[in-house]
Amino acid sequence: MALDDVETVDTEILVIGAGGAGLRAAIAAAQAGSKVTIACKSLLGKAHTVMAEGGMAAALANMTEKDGWEAHFADTMKGGKLINDWRMAEIHAREAPDRVLELERWGAVFDRTRDGRIHQRPFGAHTYPRLAHIGDRTGLELIRTLQDRAVHQDGVEVHMEVAVSRLFVEDGRVAGALAYRRSDGSLVHYRARAVLLATGGAGRIYRVTSNSWESTGDGIGLAYAAGAELRDCEMVQFHPTGMVWPAGVRGILVTEGVRGEGGLLRNKDGDRFMERYDPDRMELSSRDVVARAINSEVLAGRGSPHGGAFLDISHRKPDYIKRKLPSMYEQFLHLAKVDITKEPMEVAPTIHYWMGGIRVASESGASSIPGLFACGEVAGGLHGANRLGGNSLTDLLVFGKRTGESAAEYAKEHTRLAPTSRASVNQAVGELLAPLGRPHGESPYKLASELQDVCAKYAPIIRDKANLTAGLEKVGELKKRAESVGTGGPTGRAFNPGWHTARDLGNMLVNAEALFRSAIERKESRGAHARSDYPNLDPKFATVNLVVHRGEHGMTVKAVDAPPIPENLVAVINRSYEKYTPEETE
Repeated sequence: MALDDVETVDTEILVIGAGGAGLRAAIAAAQAGSKVTIACKSLLGKAHTVMAEGGMAAALANMTEKDGWEAHFADTMKGGKLINDWRMAEIHAREAPDRVLELERWGAVFDRTRDGRIHQRPFGAHTYPRLAHIGDRTGLELIRTLQDRAVHQDGVEVHMEVAVSRLFVEDGRVAGALAYRRSDGSLVHYRARAVLLATGGAGRIYRVTSNSWESTGDGIGLAYAAGAELRDCEMVQFHPTGMVWPAGVRGILVTEGVRGEGGLLRNKDGDRFMERYDPDRMELSSRDVVARAINSEVLAGRGSPHGGAFLDISHRKPDYIKRKLPSMYEQFLHLAKVDITKEPMEVAPTIHYWMGGIRVASESGASSIPGLFACGEVAGGLHGANRLGGNSLTDLLVFGKRTGESAAEYAKEHTRLAPTSRASVNQAVGELLAPLGRPHGESPYKLASELQDVCAKYAPIIRDKANLTAGLEKVGELKKRAESVGTGGPTGRAFNPGWHTARDLGNMLVNAEALFRSAIERKESRGAHARSDYPNLDPKFATVNLVVHRGEHGMTVKAVDAPPIPENLVAVINRSYEKYTPEETE
């Protein structure tokens, strides 16, 4: 293919991803005076963010005056088992209220208290009720609001159904990207002063996941290939409650809002089993604890008929359930023929969130490569070993804004586009098109499916050295086979979905390898990372982050000591916060 057939698009900032983080970053960068191009893998408004349901965490203190940024910060750090980037956690807790109120000014319609304030519901491991919500469709409202703001913001252009396959780094800084249009297969060379990754997580490397089809770890794969550092890749969150039956819907998220509104977990014998695992917080314990509790009940023979547990909200009034949890009511009624106002739901853990990701600077979202920024789920640091429910949506808002502004500042300081060599573009084009020339190569679908089985079998909710080591060997074998992946026939690029999967597969393999290598090195149990051969917290790992590098001989992992938490913030974490007594707010 001739280089002349590749369209060139010049922009100041290229934002890859149009979920909550990408849209908020694009708005911030454009407001700072930059020309912004958003390239998104799916249609605008269809990003995975719409599947976030329960709410966004912010210490607005609408339900109790006891709440404040200090309590939110302490909850976040404790939930992350103190390996979080403490500065990110502090910024997030301090700025989340302003970002939520800003979203409201931009048109978001929140549920209200009787006196007209934004209603906030309880959520797991949050000391106080602090999740602002719109029923159980909060992510959809966030996307709707940001999308409307972005399309009316001067300086923002959106390229939909565009998949990025390579980042270009020239003269030590990012210079743009190569992409293709999913609709017709045409190639696009984006030349940019700065690139901002907001591509979400990698949940699709597991078969049972709440994640949508886009979540194949694209941003992490792109950044790693370009030489950026990753962190905390062993920390993968199993959400405690995904659908279980029928088999075709297994893994679809059942929002934590069900438990926030009073849902109870019971085993097949009717026992409210969380009393054995966290008697103080019960169903509102942190996600890692609840997920392992359900797993333990199943292994002990006390699981539900299809290998999970029962989640019951039917003791609440039907009108209340339909008003507070409309999506859950419709989801179970139509997909499982279960009326949750009358009978319990059957649930089990499902892969949900990537706490790890690209290693970024706390305040700016800058990666280790000049000109490359990241925010949202693709960026590691904020959540440490376990994310608290609701922190993801305010993460998108707080660090989307900050990272967009930082990228705009960088673009102003680097007014000249770094030239990308013809050889670099030709090489990237050749690698992208290679599967189309192998009609009899390895099937990308088969390899992706095998990878999902490997991750599920060898890196489950409870891990051990033998399985992790075997899983890493399996990933290595799949990487070797992926070198000869083909699309199954010489059809045109636009009509060959195998080409899309072949591209996704490369990113999925990077994420899987980083997961296994990091999990092997963390010889303890901390947060979402649980090992049967090292079942306890190890003080040696208490302040350690595992950082992934791309070296001359492949992927390596090294332990890096986290910056010490300042004494004043240690005191905030250790403070005893007065227990909240719920008030009737229906």
